[in-house]
Amino acid sequence: MSTLLIKNIQALVSCDSRDQVYTDTNLFCKDGIIVSIGDEAPPADQVIDGTGMLCYPGLVNTHHHLYQVFSRNLPQVQNLELFDWLRTLYEVWKMLNEDTIRLSSLTGMGELMKNGCTTVFDHHYVFPNHCGDLIGAQWDAASQLGVRMHFSRGSMDRSKKDGGLPPDSVVQTVDEIMKDSIQLIERYQDSSFQSMHRIALAPCSPFSVSADLLRESALLARQYHVRLHTHLCETLDEERFMLETTGLRPLAYMEQLGWTGDDVWFAHGIHFNDDELNLLAQTQTCVCHCPISNMKLSSGIARIPEMLSLGVPVGLGVDGSASNDGSNLLEEMRVCFLLHRLNSSDCAPSGYDVLKMATMGSARLLGRQDEIGSLEAGKCADLFLVRSNRLELVGACRDPKSVLATVGLKGSVDYTIINGKIVVEHGALTSVDEEKLSYEAEQHINQYLKDL
Repeated sequence: MSTLLIKNIQALVSCDSRDQVYTDTNLFCKDGIIVSIGDEAPPADQVIDGTGMLCYPGLVNTHHHLYQVFSRNLPQVQNLELFDWLRTLYEVWKMLNEDTIRLSSLTGMGELMKNGCTTVFDHHYVFPNHCGDLIGAQWDAASQLGVRMHFSRGSMDRSKKDGGLPPDSVVQTVDEIMKDSIQLIERYQDSSFQSMHRIALAPCSPFSVSADLLRESALLARQYHVRLHTHLCETLDEERFMLETTGLRPLAYMEQLGWTGDDVWFAHGIHFNDDELNLLAQTQTCVCHCPISNMKLSSGIARIPEMLSLGVPVGLGVDGSASNDGSNLLEEMRVCFLLHRLNSSDCAPSGYDVLKMATMGSARLLGRQDEIGSLEAGKCADLFLVRSNRLELVGACRDPKSVLATVGLKGSVDYTIINGKIVVEHGALTSVDEEKLSYEAEQHINQYLKDL
């Protein structure tokens, strides 16, 4: 049995259904589960003095491509939109191997954790020929860091010769993908309460995969009770492509293949029309909002205020580092708040609404709202702490519910705790030597990109 007490917390923002904020309070957890929030201060194996600190539920990142950490800020793609951006970068990504995935995962997830993220979903869909065990490499990285990880068996079966975007070397047949998907589900899916790893099936996008692959993935996911994820309605190019090749808008196409329901979440969802937003709400199909990526690739602005008003489940994600150039969900929150204030004025989500998107909203997308996303007795002890007396927060903490999105945080959080274990302490990762990791990763990047 392991216990942790955080005492004298200045303000604890629970993000629970009553939106409670506790002041001058203690949080006690045992074996990774929150036992109490309040005046109780029982003896514990570890004690953190929370005096002057703000406490929040751990952030939940519901869309990422960790391998892209090693292809960010490349000048060749800075001013390209999605389709041309992908065509260019597939020539880089077709070189992925186990070392690339291990180091990029350590780097990207480490940055996320240093900024308050406790659960990471990664959409990995590039499996070059003879690349090794890429999901196994991610597993090793997640285990070393102590992060709560949702893997995905992404896929593509439609290369350039079939009218898709990727080269032949990174696509597979439907049979190959289904066989590997079953093996990975049986290896990594842990549906138990408090589990540290789960897996989803995640074909890349309707313009990179066949109808057969989408249909078979949906059937297999329901058979094994795992979730479904893909990109959808990210660009107008995608919309035109789908209309030209199928005669259907993207969501109608996905609906006929079994891709709506509360076990499905789409990344981006920028170009839904009114009827489609209503369908998402009726079916409780979920959407992950990635504002920084959408801005960088000039894709558009998702209709998040309308989605929230209709009751569409919405979470937050940073998307791949090559379309974000970072892995920081706190930064994503502030950009989200400011983008929608600019675009929607008083109809925009508040700073606290954005925090709840990144916590309970994102937990809902992963089907884990009963375990993570809020600070309540009986839930997983996933949280982070921020000192309120930082120079950049002077005068800003009267509203602790909103400050992270309205003012933002410059620099790492002070503590990140996952499953009751301290994984970031005084702003630094506890399980890896950051300087050594940075050096090793940079050396690998230089070798990986040497022919560009």
